[in-house]
Amino acid sequence: MDFASKIRDVVDFPKPGIVFKDITPLLQDPRAFQTAVDVIADRHVGSKLDAIVAVESRGFIIGSALAYKLGCSLVVVRKAGKLPAKTISTRYALEYGEDELHIHEDALQPGQKVLIADDLLATGGTVRATGQLIRQLGATPVEAVFLVELNGLGGRELVNDIPCFSLMSFDVEE
Repeated sequence: MDFASKIRDVVDFPKPGIVFKDITPLLQDPRAFQTAVDVIADRHVGSKLDAIVAVESRGFIIGSALAYKLGCSLVVVRKAGKLPAKTISTRYALEYGEDELHIHEDALQPGQKVLIADDLLATGGTVRATGQLIRQLGATPVEAVFLVELNGLGGRELVNDIPCFSLMSFDVEE
């Protein structure tokens, strides 16, 4: 399937000079979305994963579908102030500034094997921070999976301690 044809470029979003890779056309096509989930899930059938850790917010879409398909628990990683129970957190650098991610402190158990799911890999800061949270809880990130990867922004290199799989990739200039 030509997944790349299901990704829409939105110029100057969320700010001038950015070409946003919009996954909603892929999500709106039932066959494309099912096939995308199947391709990613098939990589992990039989690997005895304990959980899918999905990153706010578009990661929840692919993460929940993968958790269902693989029979795993779904754990969410969110921005500050969004989770109701006690959390642990980590700060990470953005292109312009910093952000913070949180996970419930009881979301994962030591020794669990988890898959990180997000929509897009760009600079890698979010997935790196998510991996740190997972390790703080004693679990192991076995892979990070994405629908889209933007080549040329250094994301894969920043998270070289976590294997990454992307369904499709696009070349961009920094």
